[in-house]
Amino acid sequence: MTEIVNVVCLKWGSAYGPEYVNHLYNMVSRNLSLPFRFICLTEQREGIALDVDVFPLPEFEEPPWEYARYCSAWRKIALFKPGLANMRGKVLFLDLDIVITKPIDALFHYSEKLTIIENWYQKGQLAGQASAFCFEAGQPAGLLNHYLDDPIRVLKKYQTEQEYITGELGQDGFEFFPEQWCQSFKKHCMPDGIKRFFSSTVKQPRDAKIIVFHGRPNPPDAIKGTWGKSLPWYKRWYKRVPATAWIAEYWR
Repeated sequence: MTEIVNVVCLKWGSAYGPEYVNHLYNMVSRNLSLPFRFICLTEQREGIALDVDVFPLPEFEEPPWEYARYCSAWRKIALFKPGLANMRGKVLFLDLDIVITKPIDALFHYSEKLTIIENWYQKGQLAGQASAFCFEAGQPAGLLNHYLDDPIRVLKKYQTEQEYITGELGQDGFEFFPEQWCQSFKKHCMPDGIKRFFSSTVKQPRDAKIIVFHGRPNPPDAIKGTWGKSLPWYKRWYKRVPATAWIAEYWR
């Protein structure tokens, strides 16, 4: 009998509406052949599809503002709490602002260690990018416990939760997904440099399973060809986003 795997997302605050959860569920359903549970941890269930297992956000004290202003995602390390949402076996965490373009079964099978994206802007520095990572439910619990023992000590050493995950696990404690599987919309799809001013071509990486929308724009912004918020005039040329119709094929 094939073991059921878990796909989990976090939704808190008002930055992302329930449609992000529902689209993510639909994309997983189309691209995962393994039997799975889809879990959303949130404080607001309204508008989320009935097929999604909704659980309360795990208890987690947000860092003081002097640290939280650099990273608002420290809550992700609460995902390592044993027994969370009754999860057992493999867990794939996915950010809400991603687009899945190809089958993702391989993300569960790649390694028995925690597996994460390598940060595209810190290549070779053992730095993770936590828009997608896979781990065994409840493990490595030491990451959560170490943080809870002395949060300020951790926050002084690491600026983001993703630096903390890979930094504390160390070189032998995790693996990176193959680079081509998870690509950045800004870095790998949008035109480079001055080309961004006049080119209307947004590449779709051939081998990418997941396109990550870190920061802005978000997927619906990219579809429309906007940055997602108003910009001063001097930023408009290099933050120009060509309308990207192919994103709409997947983000639904």
